[in-house]
Amino acid sequence: MSLLYHVSLDELIEFDMDVKEIQDIIDRTSEETEEKIDWTKAWGKKYPILVRDQKEVNTPNYAVRLGAMVDELKEEYNYSDLDAFLVLKDILAKVWQSRKK
Repeated sequence: MSLLYHVSLDELIEFDMDVKEIQDIIDRTSEETEEKIDWTKAWGKKYPILVRDQKEVNTPNYAVRLGAMVDELKEEYNYSDLDAFLVLKDILAKVWQSRKK
């Protein structure tokens, strides 16, 4: 979003918007525009590991295992690819939250 709206990530994070305003921005952003954004680069400024991991992590190994989880969600719940990815993202977020405690 920072690239799309020409503001820094800090400005986006500090900007006091309510949830409806954020949802409106997301709704107005086309899928084509979203695909043009280099999310790794954008978030890599705040979280350098996102850039560094490309050289350190055996990504294909994790991709295979995560892909199997996506396939399992698709098969078990008849989800589309996108829905299965979104559910897996939420599962990962819940694991992260539980580990932060």
